[in-house]
Amino acid sequence: MDADVIVVGAGLAGLVAAHELTSKGRRVALVDQENAANLGGQAFWSFGGLFLVDTPEQRRLGIKDSFDLAWSDWQGSARFDRVADEDSWAVRWARAYVEWAAGEKRSWLDGHGIKLLPTVGWAERGDLRADGHGNSVPRFHVTWGTGTGVVEPFVDSARQAARDGLLTFYHRHQVDELVIEGGAARGVRGTVLAEDRSARGVASNRDRVGDFELTAQAVVVTTGGIGANHDIVRRYWPERLGTPPAEMVTGVPAYVDGRMLDISAEAGVRLVNRDRMWHYTEGVRNWDPIWPGHGIRILPGPSSMWFDALGRRLPDPCLPGYDTLSTLEHLRTTEDIAGYDHSWFILTRKIIEKEFALSGSEQNPDITAKDRAAVLKNRLGKGVPGPVDAFLRKGADFVTAPNLEQLVAKMNELTDKPLLDAAELRRQIEARDLQLANPYSKDAQIQGIRNARRYIGDRLGRVATPHRILDPAAGPLIGVKLHVLTRKTLGGIQTDLDSRALGTDGTPIDGLYAAGEVAGFGGGGVHGYNALEGTFLGGCLFSGRAAGRAAAAQSA
Repeated sequence: MDADVIVVGAGLAGLVAAHELTSKGRRVALVDQENAANLGGQAFWSFGGLFLVDTPEQRRLGIKDSFDLAWSDWQGSARFDRVADEDSWAVRWARAYVEWAAGEKRSWLDGHGIKLLPTVGWAERGDLRADGHGNSVPRFHVTWGTGTGVVEPFVDSARQAARDGLLTFYHRHQVDELVIEGGAARGVRGTVLAEDRSARGVASNRDRVGDFELTAQAVVVTTGGIGANHDIVRRYWPERLGTPPAEMVTGVPAYVDGRMLDISAEAGVRLVNRDRMWHYTEGVRNWDPIWPGHGIRILPGPSSMWFDALGRRLPDPCLPGYDTLSTLEHLRTTEDIAGYDHSWFILTRKIIEKEFALSGSEQNPDITAKDRAAVLKNRLGKGVPGPVDAFLRKGADFVTAPNLEQLVAKMNELTDKPLLDAAELRRQIEARDLQLANPYSKDAQIQGIRNARRYIGDRLGRVATPHRILDPAAGPLIGVKLHVLTRKTLGGIQTDLDSRALGTDGTPIDGLYAAGEVAGFGGGGVHGYNALEGTFLGGCLFSGRAAGRAAAAQSA
């Protein structure tokens, strides 16, 4: 055999699985269709947020968290309704993951040299119900070094294992078939692609120069999801979310193509929950794109006003940073706006200075470079952070103006025909502004702003002091055209708690494992219908670890 175990996919889950295998002396063939520059895959580009529960970072900030609260939040978000079938393993994965996040996860990260920022973010605040979707408390721990900091120790481990003769890289090898013989996984076959020296993230060629076949005692599939393949996104777009947009921006590199899902199904692997997916509604076109259609997600604070394409304020819980899929559902199922693929933020310069962050390692160079002085200056100082200011000046979706009428005129120039009425927008904004006269309010968004500012982490670095949108002293006014940004599939290969891939009859296929997004981050859909943020990277870590350990035991 060519190796003890073949790992297909050199993203985070694959690298973690390879680390577990080589640390136990197993010989690994690491196969990936991209070049060596892309080690770490999509995770490299991430913000590096990790979901953890009841941590020292939380306790120092006065956050009272617990496993019981986190598990309640997870269940309310997931809404598992296929427990007898497609969710049968997902719900067990979910509980195991929350137990890990409330227990060993932090020490395990620390043991691999992964450090966390002292602040904790409050992402995906939810649908405004105690038993519904969302995080009841801040749990979004950002890695020191962003996604690159999460990936780095496992890239280093793989390279060291290669030097030690335990791991062989097969870059530019595209798997086209899982070899299943006698009911057991015995290897992979595929296409050798032409050399391509493109930089990380840049779309590479698919020119065939040969074929290959590799054999091993076990195969671990860790090939990611569907985010760059809009055809697959549209094919499985769930009816509950209305119609898919005609145009979307892409939040992941082109190699996140979903190929291995169908290839796995052809080999007899069971795929579940393919109608569950996670796409953001706050995407903007990257003014300096790396991959085709490159979009960046705004990580908004709670103060921007959100309007649909016709200029109507979005209803609760469609508030910035609250409930991603409820917002997507509203925008795609409301009959008179479903034909438009955009919505709008209207905000002030005072808000953008404090509340706008951009997702991704390249959009957060201070944290990615682990530059403490720059972090303090950018996050706690005055002025618009550099990466955000670049979008404000160069981004195709940003406009500024000294007053609302001029702003609306500029916003209307960004659409095929003028859809926004300045008088109607003024009426809604003035009604909102009147709610600021007292420390209490009937407006849910104003209540949320004041709630956020009771948390010291938000008050210091994330939420602007409440003010009137139309206050000239807070200006100029800013309009941001928002697009749907593709990101994750929440379903995939169904696996048991050892990451063993299940066949169509529901029993494990001997020697075949799956981890990361291709497996719905565990069990074929650990998130159910909704994610709590910080759980995608963590799902790759947890499921990759499980797959590597189980495959190591089998190949002993």
